[in-house]
Amino acid sequence: MISGTLTRLKETTHLVVLTGAGISAESGIPTFRDAMTGLWKNYSPEKLSSAKGFSQDPALAWGWYEWRRHKALRAEPNAGHQTIAKLATKLPKVTLITQNVDDLHERAGSQNVLHLHGSIHTARCFECRHPYEHPETSAIVKFPESRIEPPKCEKCGNWVRPNVVWFRELLPAKALREAELAVKECDLMLIVGTSGFVYPVANLPLLAIERNITTIQVNLTETDLDTKVTFDLKGKAGVILPELYKMAFEE
Repeated sequence: MISGTLTRLKETTHLVVLTGAGISAESGIPTFRDAMTGLWKNYSPEKLSSAKGFSQDPALAWGWYEWRRHKALRAEPNAGHQTIAKLATKLPKVTLITQNVDDLHERAGSQNVLHLHGSIHTARCFECRHPYEHPETSAIVKFPESRIEPPKCEKCGNWVRPNVVWFRELLPAKALREAELAVKECDLMLIVGTSGFVYPVANLPLLAIERNITTIQVNLTETDLDTKVTFDLKGKAGVILPELYKMAFEE
């Protein structure tokens, strides 16, 4: 299996990489699913991550996102993020698509990342969409202890919200179109740390499989893609990806 994976990786002319929460979890950022069964099991996902939930309790939702944002700011890119960035220096074309709302890929050196679920580091008005810039701060935010009132929009005075995709909201159309086009044009797809449960992003690997594009999955746990992908590699992205890179390009 490894030899076949290496051959496909070395010969690809357009690699598409799709990453999910698993790769950032290796940098210490809790995944949403872990969170909902752990620290805040008393809060439904929609109460924290929907327009309705935000409207009902802005301080709770904003406090949770501020906790997540500060965790992301203190996290560092791991070897998985770094290897994906290095692949772009070895291959003719690499398109990186992520479900993650952190900026660890960018800090690892990747450019032009397609963020399908938005960015936790940006914010905008809940009503008029006017952008809001977070002030620099070294404060430690805890949850659920920290209930934080959201700032007000300087343009219309309404609440500011995180610039992420909430439940029942559409993904950014331009980024989704670019992601779908890249999958249709690529000759190899690397799927890293994503559960495959969240649609419409979960359709992207299926689109590649339907088109008989070679697919490589890297994941710690079982997913619905295990028996569908060309190569299924179980383990941490921060371990497997550097090993693949080393064997493909340094040996």
